[in-house]
Amino acid sequence: MDVKTLLLQQWASCLDEEDWFPPLEKVLDDITLEQAIWKPADGSMNSIWELVCHLLFFEKRFLMRFLGETENEPHAENNDSTFQLPNETLENWKETKQEYFYVHRELGKILAKSDHDDMYRQIPKEDYPLVLELKSLAMHAAYHIGQIVFLSKMQGAWPEKRSF
Repeated sequence: MDVKTLLLQQWASCLDEEDWFPPLEKVLDDITLEQAIWKPADGSMNSIWELVCHLLFFEKRFLMRFLGETENEPHAENNDSTFQLPNETLENWKETKQEYFYVHRELGKILAKSDHDDMYRQIPKEDYPLVLELKSLAMHAAYHIGQIVFLSKMQGAWPEKRSF
């Protein structure tokens, strides 16, 4: 299996294809606004929505950089700022999810269309080429998907029986 095929599989498993962990689109499918903003009483964890915002920040920033649209990339003072929520409305929760799904899929399309030179060319403002950045972003997504599943289970929002 070549690197591109492996990375495409890894990328898809983060959003919509079952693998060793549930894909984020299915995990978020039935999460209500209340569940999305819920945090444990001790406040030691981010909410589900904050985690999705964090994932969106880094994937959108990379997409804008890859496309050479650095003036449109999101900015944050520090890592903590990447978890910041918009106004807590149902519409904004739905928009955040849809934007994340869109950005993730766009990066997947870019990878699918990339030839060897595209996969290894230097990206503006990035330390690594597309292939290594997407590998890291996929690992980052998998880590936070685990946190989202855990938060869902803590709230009793995780169904007893799932296909994964």
